[in-house]
Amino acid sequence: MQDIKNKIEAVLFISGKYMDIEEIANFCNIGSVGVVRDAMAELQAEYNKREGGLGIFEEKGQYKLNLKKEYNHLSTNLVSSCELDAPTQATLAVIAYKQPSFQAEIIKMRGNKAYDHIKTLRVQEFVTSEKSGRTRLLKLAPKFFDYFDVVEKEMKEEFSGVGDKYKIEETEDDKTTPEE
Repeated sequence: MQDIKNKIEAVLFISGKYMDIEEIANFCNIGSVGVVRDAMAELQAEYNKREGGLGIFEEKGQYKLNLKKEYNHLSTNLVSSCELDAPTQATLAVIAYKQPSFQAEIIKMRGNKAYDHIKTLRVQEFVTSEKSGRTRLLKLAPKFFDYFDVVEKEMKEEFSGVGDKYKIEETEDDKTTPEE
């Protein structure tokens, strides 16, 4: 059983995303989903007893090896110091809040340097961009949700009061979703 738990742990570590038992069994080359389910339960119990920074989390029948909530700030600090500078992060935050949004609107809010930020975000695959008239329509890419471990629905709920708190005015474009 320890070998199976080791395989499961390795698969969860490498994938970095939520996976259901069938997927895990497939990647571990284990034919019995029941055996994997039992091993997962044992592994979760072991992680719950540990005093470490990692845990195995379940959401809707899917599992993920991830940082415990009390250590999330460390990953935020690492991300901010390594991959995206503060202005690019701010541009990404505006795109996430207004998503989907027109590039022209983001540039108007963030200034001409935002062209470079958007290019960086596209190259790193955090946002997608498609031609829409004389501007581009920007959307968050799947990598954004995986990387920041965010569920789109939950993100929208979190952002629901941000506009009021920070006096972000809603434009007519925000009230209707741009056609895709």
